[in-house]
Amino acid sequence: MTTHTTPFADPEDFERAAELMASAGRVTVLTGAGVSTDSGIPDFRGPQGVWTKDPGAEAMADFDTYMGDVTVRRQVWLARRAHEAWNAEPNAAHRALAALAGTGRLRALITQNIDGLHQRGGTPADEVIEVHGTMLWVRCMRCGLRTPAEEVLARLDEESDPKCLRCGGIQKSDTISFGQRLDPDVIERAAQAARECDVFVAVGTSLSVHPVAGLCDVAMMARASLVVINAEPTPYDDFASAVLRDPIGDVVPALVDRVKDAVGD
Repeated sequence: MTTHTTPFADPEDFERAAELMASAGRVTVLTGAGVSTDSGIPDFRGPQGVWTKDPGAEAMADFDTYMGDVTVRRQVWLARRAHEAWNAEPNAAHRALAALAGTGRLRALITQNIDGLHQRGGTPADEVIEVHGTMLWVRCMRCGLRTPAEEVLARLDEESDPKCLRCGGIQKSDTISFGQRLDPDVIERAAQAARECDVFVAVGTSLSVHPVAGLCDVAMMARASLVVINAEPTPYDDFASAVLRDPIGDVVPALVDRVKDAVGD
């Protein structure tokens, strides 16, 4: 049995979230960039976020701009090669969510992150739904061939804009950019996981990007309770049963400890 203290900003909301998760048969978790900041990967919209500090970086995330401008593609490739995720390690929140999966209570872990740290942290790959894709792979925009990203990035010193080796088409990180269509099968998997849970926990996400943010609505319409864990306010705070502003690396492991106690782990 874990000995618990609640040194959190709102002890009542922490206790409410802990009770909801501990009593739930099925918990679905949605994670955003805030989960990986303790691993040294900056978020996007926070006070020190990539797009907050450099609004021009957001323009490079536009799909049509990428496809139509070879100079932008070169910048994106170089930025991808220098991305912090290549040297990042899973943090306490990643490991805690893997432990949640180990209890058998995790319905699914839906993530907006592209860094692969949930899988490296121990969550089974078949329980992770990557709604925005993965930076670990590259996809040809013409023929669909997928290639490990490291193989494509290794060509950057010789080629400014590495093309598909099978068809010569433009390649792109297998991630979703602004203006690019999300995979409908992946979104349906995520929606099903939202419909089939007792508690939906949104962690480290601004809940401002749709349709992913709308998964909160899907879960609540199916009578699930909503828990929001994020440093900044979100549009869904007023609808949540509990809202926690505490550091993710502290509060998520504490909540998972309660679930582990409930299942006798």
